[in-house]
Amino acid sequence: MPRQPRRCPGGVVYHVWNRAAGRLRLFKDADDFAAFNRVLIEAHQRHPIRILDWCLMPNHWHFVVWPRSDTDLSQFFRWLTLTHAMRAIRHRRVMGMGPLYQCRFKSLPVQSDEHLSTLLRYVLRNPLRAGLVKRAQDWRWSGLQARRDKEMSLIRSPWPIPEPDDWNNWLNLPQAATETDTIREHIRRSRPYGSPDWVNDTASRLDLKWTLTPHGGSRNKGQSKQNRGDKI
Repeated sequence: MPRQPRRCPGGVVYHVWNRAAGRLRLFKDADDFAAFNRVLIEAHQRHPIRILDWCLMPNHWHFVVWPRSDTDLSQFFRWLTLTHAMRAIRHRRVMGMGPLYQCRFKSLPVQSDEHLSTLLRYVLRNPLRAGLVKRAQDWRWSGLQARRDKEMSLIRSPWPIPEPDDWNNWLNLPQAATETDTIREHIRRSRPYGSPDWVNDTASRLDLKWTLTPHGGSRNKGQSKQNRGDKI
């Protein structure tokens, strides 16, 4: 059965994520992370898209993007994931051992208000929650570090909402369980993230009403915790 075409209208913010297949790691060491950054820069040069922030973890990544046109998101992430997978598999010399990524990337709309700042905080806190660093800004492989790197900072775009003055301090404060649970439900059920009315309207407009039913979305089965930072 053919896959449903992806609908990602421009002018909307999206949470995009993907993870490694099986027990693989996307990034085994600093060289792997750095190699992905090089692909990321090249992808942005070929298919420019507004990237608000992102975070790379050992076996998955998150991006928050704000495409201008209806084709920006698909073109950018298709090139990014295919090129990264091809180069990583060739580098590791594991041709014929199966795919690097679990599936095609997931992308879901996010409301551009306090829900967006909550999601961005969740994304950038990934390494802190996983116990990989003591402060979110100490993780080398996210948009936080990119702010300090001339080349990487060029791929970041301003947010559609004001960035809090105390953003770094707020990042390192514990995030309420209600916030993390709601975001994980958004991920698990492939559901838009925002206020109830906005989610309903957006789901109707983008043919995502199935994600709002009690059995909407699907949890990928057969996955087990592979390392710290495993949780999306």
